[in-house]
Amino acid sequence: MKKTVHVVGAIIENDKKEIFCALRSPNMTLANYWEFPGGKIEENETPQQALAREIEEEFNCEIAVGEKVEDTTYEYEKFIVRLETYMSIILNGVPTALEHADTKWVPRDQLLSLDFAPADIPAIEKLVAEK
Repeated sequence: MKKTVHVVGAIIENDKKEIFCALRSPNMTLANYWEFPGGKIEENETPQQALAREIEEEFNCEIAVGEKVEDTTYEYEKFIVRLETYMSIILNGVPTALEHADTKWVPRDQLLSLDFAPADIPAIEKLVAEK
């Protein structure tokens, strides 16, 4: 039986309506896929607390977590991911990739041009439809 991993992702939008996207580094699981930054929920954490902590740890900035966008379960070859994505805004700092290979701000209508991890796609489709 495959292991299920519960993770959260931040859909961080700036005042130009661009979304912050992060490229997973070659030494990460799902290497070289773009994603909404985030990570695993630790024991006794809410999804929102986990998201704020992960963004602080991986991008050295503070976010405010807003409403949930999507809750997706996706079965990869070796594991299953449950990904909860939340709209977020930056409160303090400028996101700096400490673990990821690259980052970029992307307009909503161009998100699908990046090679996103499959679990992120339902949230992207929702964002593109909203505009």
